[in-house]
Amino acid sequence: MATGGVMDDGTVLPTPARQPHADPALPLVGEDSRGPQPGRPSHPRAAEDGRGHAVVLGAGIAGLLAARVLSETFERVTVLERDVLLDGDPHGDSRRGVPQGRHLHGLLDRGRRLMEELFPGLTTELTRRGASTIETLVGSRWYLRGLRVRSAPTGLTSVLASRGLLEDVLRARLRAVPGVRFVQRTSATGLVTAPEAPGRIIGVRVVQQPRTAGAGSGADAGADAGAATGTGLIRADLVVDATGRASRGPDWLAALGLPGPAERRTGVDLGYASRFYRYRPEHLDGQRSVIVSTMPGFRGGGAVALEGGRWHVTLTGMLGDHPPTDPEGFEAFARTLPVPDIYDLVTSTEALSDPVPHRFTSSLRRYYERVQNPPAGFLAIGDAICSFNPLYAQGMTVAAQHAWALRDCLRAGGPDLPARFYRQAGRLVDVAWDMANGADLRYPGVQGRRGPRERLVGPYAERVQVAAHRDATVARALMKTLNLVDAPTALLRPAVAAGVLRFGWSHPTTPRKAPTAGTRNTAGTGLPGQSS
Repeated sequence: MATGGVMDDGTVLPTPARQPHADPALPLVGEDSRGPQPGRPSHPRAAEDGRGHAVVLGAGIAGLLAARVLSETFERVTVLERDVLLDGDPHGDSRRGVPQGRHLHGLLDRGRRLMEELFPGLTTELTRRGASTIETLVGSRWYLRGLRVRSAPTGLTSVLASRGLLEDVLRARLRAVPGVRFVQRTSATGLVTAPEAPGRIIGVRVVQQPRTAGAGSGADAGADAGAATGTGLIRADLVVDATGRASRGPDWLAALGLPGPAERRTGVDLGYASRFYRYRPEHLDGQRSVIVSTMPGFRGGGAVALEGGRWHVTLTGMLGDHPPTDPEGFEAFARTLPVPDIYDLVTSTEALSDPVPHRFTSSLRRYYERVQNPPAGFLAIGDAICSFNPLYAQGMTVAAQHAWALRDCLRAGGPDLPARFYRQAGRLVDVAWDMANGADLRYPGVQGRRGPRERLVGPYAERVQVAAHRDATVARALMKTLNLVDAPTALLRPAVAAGVLRFGWSHPTTPRKAPTAGTRNTAGTGLPGQSS
C-alpha cells in the first residue's frame, strides 16, 4: 500500500508514517522451532526434511530476498535485525545500520527483473510510492571517461528509488507472507553446533536490546547504550548470514573450529559525499538521472530524481581524492567534474540537507565456494560473500541472483546444500567481480593482485567505453553488460567489435589530472551525435 502498514499476520492497517512494528517475543532455546506456523499450510515432511525453521540474519536487501525464497520451503522464517524497522516512511529514510543508504543506490535491470519475479508488481508499487522509471540512455545520461554515452533505446528499465523506499516496500510485502516474522533490535553473537554433529549448525546465539523511550521517532530509534534485555539461542534448521560486508560469519566458524573462506581485497580508497536538493522538471532537460563515471584522474558522481520531489546528488573520488562535506566545498568539488551537468544542477536549486560522507576502502570477496565440506545448516549470502566497489552498483543485483540460486538449490533438494549453493553463487560473483575488479585494477594506484586477464581485457574494455559515445550498437551492448543482463562476451559480437574498431580510438583513454576547484572543466560536452 502507498501509506498503510502491513502487520505480520498479513492484515493491512492504515498506519501513519514512521511507525515501528511491535517486536515479537524473543524466541529462546526452549521454543519448538519445528512446529507449523499458525495460519500457514504445513508441508507434510518439512520437519523430517530439516526444513522446519530458517533464521535470516539481517533485514537488508539480501536478507529480505533470502527470506522470501526460504518461505517457499520452510515452515517458519525468522528475520533478525539489529535496527528498528520504520515502515511506511514517505521518503524512504535509510536505517541507521545502513550508512551507505544515505548515498545513491542503483538497482540494475537484471536485479529488478529478479525481484519482480519474487514480488510480482514490485515496480508498479514503487512508482505508486513516488519512485519513477526510465529507460536507460533515454531518460538518463551517462558519461564514461568524460565522454557522454550515445543516447539509444536499450530496453533496460531503471527504477529511481531510494534504498530506504525499496527496503520498505519489500519488507511490507514479506510481512504478508504466512510463516515469516521479523524480530528487530536483535543481533547475532555466534553460531551453535549440535553436540553429536559438530559439523552442523543448529542455531544462533542472540542478544536483544531494549526499546528506548523515543523508539520510532528518529534516526537513532532503537539505539541503546544500556544492558541487553534478552539473550538466548534460537534453534534453526538453517541460518542464513545476510549481515553484509561486516559479517562475523568467518569468525564464528573459526571459534567453533570449522573451516572458513579465504579472502581477497582490492584497495580503491573511494570516498563520497551526498546531499539532497529540490527537484525541478527543467533540470537536465527533463531527464531524471545523470551518472558521471569515477576513476583516478576523473572525479565523478551522480544525480537521480527520487520520491519526495528530491534530487539525490552523490560526488565521488578514488585513491584519497575525496569530496568535502561542507556546502561550499561540495559545490566546488562538483565544479571539477569532467562535465558540468551536476554542478549546473546543484547551483540552480535549493539544498534540502547538509552533505554527508562515506568511505569505501576496498572491495572484498570471501571464497566460500573453495571451502572443503562447509558446515551444514549455515549459508552466507549477498555482501557477506562479496562486497563490490559501489561505483558499479552490482550489490543489490548480485544479492537477487544469490536468492535465485538458493531457490534453485532448495527446489532441487538433496544433501550438501551449502556446497551446492556456494558453487552457484561463486559463478555468479565471478562475472560481476571480474568486471568491476578488472576495471579497478587497470589503475596503478589501486592495490590488489593482478593477473593476465586484467592485462588482456583491460585495453579492449577501455576502447569499448570510448566507442560507446559514438556508436549506438556499442552503447546498447555496454549498458546491457553493465546491467548484468548480457554476459561480457556480448561485447565481442561482430557488430559491437566493428563499432569498437571504428570509434574506439577517437579519443585518448588516459585520464587527465583532476582540475582544481577554481577551474571549471567542460570537457566531454558537445560530442558528435549528442544532444546537450
